[in-house]
Amino acid sequence: MASSPSEQTGLTPVKIVVAGGFGVGKTTFVGAISEIEPLRSEAIITEASAGIDDLFEDGTKTETTVAMDFGRISLKHQLVLYLFGTPGQDRFHFMWNELARGAIGAVVLVDTRRIEAGFAAIDFFEKRDTPFVVAINTFHGRKHHTIDEVRNALQIAPQIPIVYCDARVRVDVQRVLVTLVEHALNLATTGASVH
Repeated sequence: MASSPSEQTGLTPVKIVVAGGFGVGKTTFVGAISEIEPLRSEAIITEASAGIDDLFEDGTKTETTVAMDFGRISLKHQLVLYLFGTPGQDRFHFMWNELARGAIGAVVLVDTRRIEAGFAAIDFFEKRDTPFVVAINTFHGRKHHTIDEVRNALQIAPQIPIVYCDARVRVDVQRVLVTLVEHALNLATTGASVH
């Protein structure tokens, strides 16, 4: 009987989903940490999206993910994380089920300037009983709200970790991923519920 690739290499593969609303920094988050060139499925935003997608009025976002982002990062103890970034637009939420299948957990990335964009991802992972952490993308290190204010606004249970991060900074992204893995392992060993 042939051994699996993970048995041959001694690596433990772990799938993680990075979700959140449109334009919160998911593609940037995956790209900041991936040790391989991330696979991206971005398309140019056109005027045809007006009225369908929640476009930025200032025109700073010119591309958007239409399928997924994919990256990989190796951590200590022979752990390899495979990151799957979801598209943020409501019309692509049907893809989340496939992207989340087999994941040990998820990062819900939020932008406090548009906090309501995080509700769909939080609801999705709560309904699936998937462990998740909330990462507040600080955009240049600016913390506009406290963690308690974000927890209250998103109606997040006290046991769900919330952390600040700048999605462009590798060490911040690594800290978020370690927090998620530790949270998922804790839930698995204690048998506790996600929410």
